[in-house]
Amino acid sequence: MNSKLWIRKAISSCLLLAIFATYSMVALATAKSVSGELIVSGKNFNGDAPVATVNGEAAKSGRTIFTSSTIATPDDTNAVINLGRTGEIELAPNTSLNIRFSENAVSVDLASGSVTVLRAAQAINVNAGGKSLMLNAGERASVETAVADDDYRDSSGKCIDADKDGKEECDDTGGAWWLWALVFGGAATAILIGATRDGNTAPGGGTIVVSPVR
Repeated sequence: MNSKLWIRKAISSCLLLAIFATYSMVALATAKSVSGELIVSGKNFNGDAPVATVNGEAAKSGRTIFTSSTIATPDDTNAVINLGRTGEIELAPNTSLNIRFSENAVSVDLASGSVTVLRAAQAINVNAGGKSLMLNAGERASVETAVADDDYRDSSGKCIDADKDGKEECDDTGGAWWLWALVFGGAATAILIGATRDGNTAPGGGTIVVSPVR
């Protein structure tokens, strides 16, 4: 009897150990959920605490933000998305964006308004006005300026990355106009030369020839 009892206890212990090891491995393999905090500030008409919207729902300060959230601020209301050590982004009034983030990277699709990067472990990618911008701490982007700012050359000829997309696109944006100017200029010159030659050689072309007096 004692031997059978010990065998049962040993088998039960092994089963418990196997179950514990299996669940521990599953828990370790589960991806860590990354979240942020929404901080809202500003004015409200009735004196209540200011609110923003998260995925279409009213949200006050302290609201937890998860990746792929759409956040919007109304008039006279600012909001800050605090992502811990990953970074911190401020939304101006009348701003709407979709934010995606992980422990190491942040990406923002800016639909309207403007955002300012307060701090960031690395440059934050902001898609605004059809352009992809890389913003560091202290830099700001808006839909309007993203459309207006193009790379240009300064007085020394250096290409300035005005749209902050990490690419120098002066040749791409400015090269086409002077190429077309050369083409049209050459065509105009050829027409002028051809017209002049035709005027000198064509019979009855109206050219007055003065013969020397003998």
